[in-house]
Amino acid sequence: MPFASRGTCSNKIKDAPFTMTALSNVTAFLFDLDGTLVDSVYQHALAWRAALERVNIDLSVWRIHRRVGMSGGLMANALLRETAQRVSAAQAEELQRLHMQEYLRQMPQVRVLPGARALLNRLTDLGVPWAIATSGRMESARPALDLLAIPSGVPVITRDEVQFAKPDPDLFIAAADRLGVDIQNSVVVGDSVWDLLSARRARALGVGLLSGGYGQEELERAGAYRVYEDPSGLLRHLDEVGVRLPAV
Repeated sequence: MPFASRGTCSNKIKDAPFTMTALSNVTAFLFDLDGTLVDSVYQHALAWRAALERVNIDLSVWRIHRRVGMSGGLMANALLRETAQRVSAAQAEELQRLHMQEYLRQMPQVRVLPGARALLNRLTDLGVPWAIATSGRMESARPALDLLAIPSGVPVITRDEVQFAKPDPDLFIAAADRLGVDIQNSVVVGDSVWDLLSARRARALGVGLLSGGYGQEELERAGAYRVYEDPSGLLRHLDEVGVRLPAV
């Protein structure tokens, strides 16, 4: 068993340390964070809009939402490109800093998505290793991780730890490596086309969730094998994505 569970709690993910050996043929789950486990996509979009307004750039929220899920640097470049402005490295860095400030102000509105804790607990009970891979930096990811009460032994890969973030596959490859599993035996769960493009490039199985605001057809075109509404939907259909469930 990859985990050794200690106790149960309905509101907190079980403290379940990982072992890193002899897992190369084990199926693992690699989760995006924002929009996949926590309901924070629209807070990020509003934070980007507020950041842009602080530098006198007006951009519609729907245009911003289409880019959420990219790394902060790519996001800043993509948003500024929407305004047909030339982008300097300093401008992109300043926008990321302002976005961080605005997002942390929005953080009290962020909630855990339905079924997220139950899904992670279920995987733990079944001995299925899992990790989190987010395009955000730890400064913005930490409050969401605290909401989920992620055990200290769970690998969490952030933008700080890889050379390139989504849509490059580096985050998910690093997460699989941290678990000691083969990325090609892993299931990447995400809510954006950028997550699923990353999964496809890593040769992992992609599963999409509608909880980030992308449509089912968009997620399927980006490479999703299955699409569910939110974590609770995935929890009810774990057998469809290769998890062996105990006989009833």
